[in-house]
Amino acid sequence: MTSRLPSSVPVLIAGGGPVGLTLSALLAREGMANLVIEADEGYCSGSRAICMSRRSQEILGWVGADAPLVAKGLSWVGGRSHWRDTEVLHFEMPSEPTQRFAPMVNIQQFYVEAFAHRAAQAMGDASRVQWSSRVVAVRPQPDGVLVDVDTPEGRQTVRAGFVVACDGGRSTVRDQLGLQLQGTQYDGKYVIVDVVQKTRRAVERLAWFDPPSNPGSTILMHRQPDDVWRIDYQIRDDEDPVEAVKPENVLPRVQSHLAMIGEDEPWEPLWISIYNAKCLTLPSYRHGRVFFAGDAAHLVPIFGVRGLNSGLDDAGNLAWKLARVLRGESPDALLDSYSTERVHAARENIDYGAKSTEFMAPPNFAYRLMREATLRLSVNDAQVRSLINPRQSSPVTYVGSALNAAQAGLWVNDLAAPGAPAPEALLQGVEGHSHLSQRFGRGFVCLAFGGAGPDLRDLGMATLELPPDIDTLGQAWQRYGLRGADEAVLVLVRPDGYVMGRWHGLDPAPLRAVLKDTGVLA
Repeated sequence: MTSRLPSSVPVLIAGGGPVGLTLSALLAREGMANLVIEADEGYCSGSRAICMSRRSQEILGWVGADAPLVAKGLSWVGGRSHWRDTEVLHFEMPSEPTQRFAPMVNIQQFYVEAFAHRAAQAMGDASRVQWSSRVVAVRPQPDGVLVDVDTPEGRQTVRAGFVVACDGGRSTVRDQLGLQLQGTQYDGKYVIVDVVQKTRRAVERLAWFDPPSNPGSTILMHRQPDDVWRIDYQIRDDEDPVEAVKPENVLPRVQSHLAMIGEDEPWEPLWISIYNAKCLTLPSYRHGRVFFAGDAAHLVPIFGVRGLNSGLDDAGNLAWKLARVLRGESPDALLDSYSTERVHAARENIDYGAKSTEFMAPPNFAYRLMREATLRLSVNDAQVRSLINPRQSSPVTYVGSALNAAQAGLWVNDLAAPGAPAPEALLQGVEGHSHLSQRFGRGFVCLAFGGAGPDLRDLGMATLELPPDIDTLGQAWQRYGLRGADEAVLVLVRPDGYVMGRWHGLDPAPLRAVLKDTGVLA
């Protein structure tokens, strides 16, 4: 297959990992031609990011990649933590039988990449991935970006309307623009190992602090598809990282721990790597016509699984805004909100990630002493156990976003306040049950409670009426803050499934006004 690149493209995506490929699929669904440049010859190896949140499953569902992910992945709702050989915490994440997705699914990153790529391919020719090629220079211009790419056929130049850097923690695009991540890097290092071993153990997040199998260490375990265990264990500060990942040093530690927890089936290693926690972000994710997403924009610790999940949220936030601007439906200024909202999200994720890191891998003696006291007390004190909770990833509310409509009137709760992710609800229709979130992900949606919804087709917007006979469980009216099932309310949901505004009554005038006042309409 020829690697001759197009001379120009509306969007060039640097990096074909899960974030870049998901962004490509989202843009392709919007009919936006895009080109992905990936240095590797195919999908990644090793488990890498493995825990997919409910929000990430919804985002992948917008392009039809949720079904294969759920079918292949291992769903879970909670986990257990142990101090030495004593269980000190059993936590469960919010979940209920009516939910569309489990709170978390374990699956190796290369599967996510494959499913996102196939989803993009299924949408026609809008998405193209150029493997075994590398972005080597980025030259911003007033009306676009010139990108030099090394391909198997030599160096080629592409003029892109916009560039999105999804090229990871060692981003070439970031270096080309002279930008640096800011924040904290921790010294504690973890060896990451994938091993194949059959087990009957439940799918849970498992953690051990100072286990007899590896005294002084912290160990995390997750089951994955294909009979794979993902094992992360902390090494001592005085250990050489190069020596630490050699099989002769890794395998005895793995064997010791598997034996301690009673996993005695034969096993073999698949992949070994090493990691240290970083809490870093760019101050801005927009630099003219160049945007940053995923690890190119921010690096957060693995504890709480906010890395890939926040990267997919970056893609979900940016795709609809880019598409609207490229189509001339919104002014260029709409793109500024991507950086504002996602930097806010990154800082919140980093705050949680830092707290988890300081517990999982204490950076100094004081933190180690505090953790030791917490673990000792948690053996007999249930109130202390909450301090061990890893605080898994959850969608961030865009507090103070310029896209949020001013809210008036009394509401029962803030679950659907402007800037919040739109709550889920199980609905009953003529064809059976469905989920409200299935209506999100493509275009604005107006939810109408308590009467006939307005006709907003002139805005290219769908209206979904939610009378009591559809919202049979009352989940929608309760979660969207209505005082009763018969109250008349309009709720405007953005294309990325976030609430933009809600209003008492069915008059669409304030809804139309906010689209203009916030700069969404050109």
